[in-house]
Amino acid sequence: MKMGLSKFKLPFKGKNKAPYNENQTAIGAHADGPVPRLTIHSFIMGVFVSMGGFVFGYDTGQISGFLGMADFQRRFGQRNSDGSGYHFSNVRSGLIVGLLSIGTLMGALIAGPVADRIGRKWSISAWCIMLHIGLIVQISAPAPKWYQIVVGRWIAGLGVGALSLLVPMYQSESAPRQIRGALISTYQLFITIGIFVANCINYGTEARNNSGSWRIPMGISFLWVLILGIGIIFFPESPRYDYRHGRIEEAKRTMVKLYGVSENHHVVLEELAEIKVKHEEELLHKNQKWFEIFTGPRMAYRITLGVVLQALQQLTGANYFFYYGTVIFKSTGINNSYVTQMILGGVNFGTTFLGLYVVEHFGRRKSLIFGAAWMFVCFMIFASVGHFALDRNSPERTPHAGKALIVFACLFILGFATTWGPIVWTICAELYPSRYRSKAMAMSTASNWFWNFLLGFFTPFIIGDIDFRYGYIFAGCLFLAAATIYFFVIEGQGRTLEEIDTMYILHVSPMKSTEWVAPPPDQLVTTEKLVRREVPGVGIDLEQSASTQARAKETGGDSSATHSE
Repeated sequence: MKMGLSKFKLPFKGKNKAPYNENQTAIGAHADGPVPRLTIHSFIMGVFVSMGGFVFGYDTGQISGFLGMADFQRRFGQRNSDGSGYHFSNVRSGLIVGLLSIGTLMGALIAGPVADRIGRKWSISAWCIMLHIGLIVQISAPAPKWYQIVVGRWIAGLGVGALSLLVPMYQSESAPRQIRGALISTYQLFITIGIFVANCINYGTEARNNSGSWRIPMGISFLWVLILGIGIIFFPESPRYDYRHGRIEEAKRTMVKLYGVSENHHVVLEELAEIKVKHEEELLHKNQKWFEIFTGPRMAYRITLGVVLQALQQLTGANYFFYYGTVIFKSTGINNSYVTQMILGGVNFGTTFLGLYVVEHFGRRKSLIFGAAWMFVCFMIFASVGHFALDRNSPERTPHAGKALIVFACLFILGFATTWGPIVWTICAELYPSRYRSKAMAMSTASNWFWNFLLGFFTPFIIGDIDFRYGYIFAGCLFLAAATIYFFVIEGQGRTLEEIDTMYILHVSPMKSTEWVAPPPDQLVTTEKLVRREVPGVGIDLEQSASTQARAKETGGDSSATHSE
């Protein structure tokens, strides 16, 4: 094992001969060779760090199975009124499922400031310890102390929420621009792998008549968290964090490895130049007040957009299947609903690979709009079949309706896993300038977990009142989601983080954002230049500035390339 970790460390620790001069820019002597689309170093970074997503997915998959296990019900559930068995009330099941999300919301808000102080990679390792504490509290819970399970899930949620912020942040600050979207999307891919693995393990243990049915899957969680917590130590810090803390040589060395180019290649020098400009601007306002993340140029707009996108990702309805799938498909008369969950988990996992291709080849906007339309159709059919065709009292009398529900559940997951699952994390990781990124991403991630809690807690009550018509609510949310992407989200495919920052500041129209031509790094209109009033304001004043007019010429002189909020 020691040998394996040493080899794992080597790709990121090589030395470069010539030190980097921080006054160096892309102008001058540089290499112009081709840039590899994917290197072994960027692949390892993207895959391994995404173990944070695996941990979350594994927890999501296992809790759905636990609620249907006989021993778990006997220990922590309530006896049926006729004394024939046990069940979970809506309140108890909602708390067991939903309190994790309250912890994740809090963890996401706390993790940003902590990561700014101690770094991205050390924060990831530290929050893994919190996850282990939560698992210990849960696995040691004796009957009938169901509230200990709830408290343990809340503690574990602190760690899961922190990782849900830190993993996309680390990847966005480290990944080469040409594959940044795909690498950040591996976080969602690993969530789906975690769900699928948990489904398989639940299927293998659910027939046991003792606590091993749920303690074995829960105990295996320790292994996944341990791999991430120890393994991340052997990775470099993100280049942007290193640069901001004076470790310029380390930042350059990491970028050279991840891009797979020489140390004087133009792509490395250009990105270092952009990072240098942003860092110098940050230093002028290092003592900023917390509320400035709302008053910075277009930050209120971007924070609102990030919060809304993460809420809409939850309101697609995917976790309706992942959290309560075992219970849902029992109501369709299927003999072993664990098999159905395993099928859904497999579809979710397999099709997310397609999502990694989609995000970099079809762009963010087209993929999300098409995905929302696809899921809208699936939920309309799912809800209609479930309510009008399925005999919910005797589902065995309508077998074709039950099969149709499974088919359209799988088709829905196909749409989610290839679009809204991975791409929303990518957009939120790209949305904010570096000086605000950790706090702003914390707010958008917290929105995801807040809505995760609401759906996890209230779903049993809603299903009890309106049964499968719940799907119509999700369909309406999907229509709203498509409209939000069309009118408000800028296309970030192939752009640097600094270019995306400029596009939002310049009010580039989302509908025409693919046509926008980026200027050289030193001509970018940045957040800090506006704060220092080096550019004449925002809105109308900004559109009349020389910088904006120059951008208009690059896009063919079309004055509609900008718009105001």
